[in-house]
Amino acid sequence: MLPLRTSYSMKTNILTLVAIIATAFSAVAHEKKAGPNGGRLIENIDPQAEVFVTPERKVQITFLSKEGKVLSPEGRAASVTTGERSAPVDLAFAPVGEVLVSTAALPEGENFPAIVRITPAAGQKPVVVRFQLNLAQCSACDHKEYACTCGH
Repeated sequence: MLPLRTSYSMKTNILTLVAIIATAFSAVAHEKKAGPNGGRLIENIDPQAEVFVTPERKVQITFLSKEGKVLSPEGRAASVTTGERSAPVDLAFAPVGEVLVSTAALPEGENFPAIVRITPAAGQKPVVVRFQLNLAQCSACDHKEYACTCGH
């Protein structure tokens, strides 16, 4: 029979190895993807949604099928709260063609928290996503920081 210390050490090594393997698979499984316009892809709702900041600083939300096909925004709704925490700005959305576009531009600044509420279909509860809306260009990939896919 092995001494208790050796058995404990062996269990610790095995648990450490399992944790390392799980972390590696988790990183691969949660690979970040950008939407078709280069925005942040929200995959935990059905249909998926891309949050994209236009050159005019308006927020555009595009609904996508799992195959990446653009879906009509009809029956869907969104709102965004962003800006300085001491003076938050609420953005409303209206359909423009095949997307929802904010009726107002983002406030001045390059980096602030965002709370995105998306109702994927009429009668469903909204899905709330929080992230940092950093409009700086990522130095390692072709996207803005809020939609960065390189995970630097």
